[in-house]
Amino acid sequence: MKTKLARVGLWLALAAPVQAQTPTAPALPPAPAAEVFFRVPDLTAAKLSPSGAWLAVSVGLQGKRLGLAVFDVSGATPPKVLANFSDIDVGGFRWVNDDRLVFDLVDTERGSGDAQYAPGLFAIERATGATRQLIQMRVMAFGRVANPERGVLGLNHRPLHVPGDGGNRIIVGEYRFNRWGEPASIVPKLMDVTTGAVTTIARGTPADAKAWLFDAKGQAALVVAGDEGRRRVYWHADPASEAADSWVLIGDHEALNAPWEPVSVDGAGQLYVTVSDGPGGEAQLKRFDFKTGEPEREPVVSTPGFDFTGVLLAENDGDRLLGVRAYTDAETTVWMEPRLKALQAAIDQRLPGRVNRIDCRKCQSPEATVLVTSMSDREPGQYWVWRGPPEAPTLFRLVGRVRQAVNPQQMATLDFARFAARDGRGIPVWITTPAVPPAGGTKPPAVVLVHGGPWVRGGHWHWDPMPQFLASRGYVVIEPEFRGSTGFGSAHFRAGWKQWGRAMQDDVADAVLWAADKGLIDPKRVCIAGASYGGYATLMGLVRHPELYRCGAAWVAVTEPALLFDAGWENDISREARLHRMPVLLGDPVADAEMLREVSPVVQAARIKAPLLLAYGERDRRVPLEHGKRLREAMQAAGREPEYVVYDGEGHAWRRTSTRVDFAERLERFLSLHLK
Repeated sequence: MKTKLARVGLWLALAAPVQAQTPTAPALPPAPAAEVFFRVPDLTAAKLSPSGAWLAVSVGLQGKRLGLAVFDVSGATPPKVLANFSDIDVGGFRWVNDDRLVFDLVDTERGSGDAQYAPGLFAIERATGATRQLIQMRVMAFGRVANPERGVLGLNHRPLHVPGDGGNRIIVGEYRFNRWGEPASIVPKLMDVTTGAVTTIARGTPADAKAWLFDAKGQAALVVAGDEGRRRVYWHADPASEAADSWVLIGDHEALNAPWEPVSVDGAGQLYVTVSDGPGGEAQLKRFDFKTGEPEREPVVSTPGFDFTGVLLAENDGDRLLGVRAYTDAETTVWMEPRLKALQAAIDQRLPGRVNRIDCRKCQSPEATVLVTSMSDREPGQYWVWRGPPEAPTLFRLVGRVRQAVNPQQMATLDFARFAARDGRGIPVWITTPAVPPAGGTKPPAVVLVHGGPWVRGGHWHWDPMPQFLASRGYVVIEPEFRGSTGFGSAHFRAGWKQWGRAMQDDVADAVLWAADKGLIDPKRVCIAGASYGGYATLMGLVRHPELYRCGAAWVAVTEPALLFDAGWENDISREARLHRMPVLLGDPVADAEMLREVSPVVQAARIKAPLLLAYGERDRRVPLEHGKRLREAMQAAGREPEYVVYDGEGHAWRRTSTRVDFAERLERFLSLHLK
C-alpha cells in the first residue's frame, strides 16, 4: 500500500456560486455502456465536519482509486487530498472532530469472496495528513497482514459510534465469538484516536450483548442481548454508573414476536421505539414510558401503508429534536424547527422534483452550513453546499455528482403502485419505464426483477443500476414487494411465512398480470430475473407459471432450500438463524421436509423448459456454489443445458466492476435473444 503524496487533480473542486440546476452531462449514445451503470461511483460520500467549516468526500482519484479529500467550505483554501493509495480504496469515513477523521479501507478491484478480509481503521489529521492505525487490517489478496503498531486493536474490532462532543474519542466494539466461530457478543470500548488508549465501558452489561444504542454524550444507553431465539433489552438507568444494578431489564421476548423495537435515544435521554400498531401492523414511532414499562399509546410518527423507518434529526449534541426523516414511497423530512422548514422549502424550489436531504451544522444560526444530498429516480445523486438564511444564501455551490457519466435525461422513471393479488392482498409494486417508448405504438417487453432477502424491502424511489440498465435497453421493469417483504406492515411480512414457491410466487405472477391488464407491457414478451431469493423466485416462476415467462435469469440463486440449513464453513448463515428464524420463516427442515422438496427448483428441474441464464460467485458463502452445481446437473439430466457462468473470487455480492459489467452484458445478450 503506497500512499500517493504527489498533488492529485480533483474534478470536483468547489466552483464559484452557480444557479441551482442540473448540470449538463456529456452527450452519450442512446444506450449507455454497461460500465456507466455498474462501475464504482465517482463520488461515494460527503460529510460535513462538526462545525460545518470543512467537507470531506470519498472520490475517485489516481486511476479511479477512491481517496479521501477535504474542502474548506468557504473556499478560502484549496482542496487537500488526505488519503489516496495505489492499490486499495478508502471505504467508510467519519469525522471525529474538526481536526481529525477516521476511515477504513476496501479493495474495489478484488472479488468479494474473501471471508478473511478485515478493513482496519485509521485516524488522520486534517491539517497535516498524519495517520495513525487504530485497528488491524488484513488483506489476503496481497499475501500479507498489516503489521500494526503496538497498541493497535485486533482484527475483531469495528467502530460503533462517534460521540458528538467534539473530543478525540470514538467507541469501538470488540466482537467475541462462540465455539462455532460466530459473533456471540459485542463489547464496547472508548478509544482515544490520538494515542490509541482504550477504556472499557461495558462493566455490568450482559455477556451476550448483540447491539448497542449510545446517547448524545457517547454513553451506553441501551443494549440488546439474547440467544436461542429470544431477545432481551436492557436500559442504563444511570449512564454515569458502571454498577451492574444500573442496567434494568425492560424487555424479554421471542425475537420474531417482539412487541416493540428500540430505535434511538435523544439528547434528553428519551428512548424511541417502533410498535406495529397500524391497520396492517405498520410500525409506528413512539416514546417509551419507563413508568409503565411500555411504549406510549400515541405515536410520534406514523406512516400509513408503510412501516416507520427513518432517523430523528438533532444537532451534534442531540439536545433538541429538530425533525424526523422517514422513508415511505420516497424519502421525506418533517422539520419541527420553522427555520429548517423554510430552508427545506427554499432548497426544494431550487432543485425541484427530487429528494433533497439536508444535513446541517449550526442549524439555527443565520450562518448555518448545510450539505444537500439531491437525488431522484433519474439522478444518482448530487452534493451541494448551502450557507446562510433560507431567503438569501451567501453560498450555494455544487460539490459534485455521484456518477458523472449518467445523463438523467436518458434515464427511466420509477413509479410506485399497489394491486390486489389473487387472494385480495394488496401488493406494492415498483414500475421502471424507459425514457424512450417503443416505436410504432407497440407495448414494450418486460423484465420482472424479484428482490433478494426475501425478508427485506426491495425498492425505494432512487436511481438503481440494474433496473435502469434494463430500462435503457427498452424493457419495462416490474419489481413487486411480494408478501414476506418487510416495510409494509407486520401482516404483509407474516403472510409470507412458509410461502416460498407458493403464495409469494403467485404475487410475482400477479404483478405481471396486473401490468398487462394496465397496458404497461406486452404480456407475450416477459422474462423473470433476480438474485439470491430473487434467483430462487426466477427458477420457481419458470416451474410454477411457465405460461408467463419466455426466459429466466438467476444469479447467486438458491436452488435447494434445504441446503440453507447445512452447518459448515462454506455456509455463513448463523446458527441462531438456522435454528430459530428460518424454521419459522422458510420451513422446518424436519417437520416441513416434504414441503421444502415440493418448492425445490432442483427437485422440479425437469419442469424448467424456458431458456435460463445462471451465474454464481465461486466463493459465495451465503448461497454456496453447490446450489448452482446441483441445478445444472439436474437440468442436464433432464436434457436442458442452462447458460452457466462462475466468477472467480466473488462472493454473494459481486464487488469487481469487471464482474458486474460482464454479467450485465451477458444478461443484455440473453434478453435480446429471447425477448426481442
